[in-house]
Amino acid sequence: MAFLPVVGAAFLPVWAVILAEAVPAVFLIAVLAFFRDPQRSVPDDKDILLAPADGRITDIEAVEEPAFITGRALRIGIFMSIFNAHVNRAPCRVKVQKTSHRPGKYKNAMNPHSGVVNESNALYLVKTDNPADRLIVRQISGAIARRIVCRAQPGQRLAAGERFGMIKFGSRTELYVPLLRGNDKGWRPKCLVQIGDKVKAGLTPLVKYEVESRPAGNLRSSESASLIAGPLGPEGHDCN
Repeated sequence: MAFLPVVGAAFLPVWAVILAEAVPAVFLIAVLAFFRDPQRSVPDDKDILLAPADGRITDIEAVEEPAFITGRALRIGIFMSIFNAHVNRAPCRVKVQKTSHRPGKYKNAMNPHSGVVNESNALYLVKTDNPADRLIVRQISGAIARRIVCRAQPGQRLAAGERFGMIKFGSRTELYVPLLRGNDKGWRPKCLVQIGDKVKAGLTPLVKYEVESRPAGNLRSSESASLIAGPLGPEGHDCN
């Protein structure tokens, strides 16, 4: 018996011995499963942004992002349960501009508001392929998760799907994508997922860049609201 002294086990009923042996074994298996780091065959497509975390899509929203993107951005939130692999990966080929750790609370990470009040670490990234958009990946602690690990350093270049950190024991990861960029080719980010979808880091495309017939900067204001519309399955739906 791995977890009970032989003498003590002799005075316990059989069911108690089995339970005492099973609980630590289950805990050990859960810990090993949590820290697993599966190999992934990353898609070779420069026009997509991959999920930065394993988990479930909990929210998709257009927000103002004044700190780095300095404008309207599409925010996609991913909740990582204790059953998911918790390794974080780069959404595409990027250069790390800076990282920023913010202390905070430890609210339930399923709530999108947790991204505002909880401890977090933000990676400010610039795509190295066209369009050279600014992106943000934010690692957010949860009610159980109390440690954020980020190995990325300013100036470092990351390949698509490359590991850069993890959040331990349940958490949230957010991806921020600019909605409008006045570039010559008129790139348009199209959302490919919907709330409730399960995604895998470095495998599942969240956003695909498409080229508009006119530059995005020339779109009328009435048209800009459609930029987060995109197919979310076989029949297609809107992200907003």
